[in-house]
Amino acid sequence: MITELDTVVLTRSIPEDGLLAGDLGAVVHVYANMEACEVEFVTGTGHTLAVLTLPMDAVRPLQDAEILHARPLVAA
Repeated sequence: MITELDTVVLTRSIPEDGLLAGDLGAVVHVYANMEACEVEFVTGTGHTLAVLTLPMDAVRPLQDAEILHARPLVAA
């Protein structure tokens, strides 16, 4: 179950926002119906890139056995 403040992994690319599947975000709100959540995506230095309302199947929890990876930002 995904809850507020969880780190989540994007399961699909959102090219219009420069986001790729596998990018990490922080859940800032989960809607009461549990069908969608607000996720903030930031750059490595903490600048907000996007805050998006996403269906729950667009993100998944970050797993303990995963490693973080940096990539250049794709221009939208």
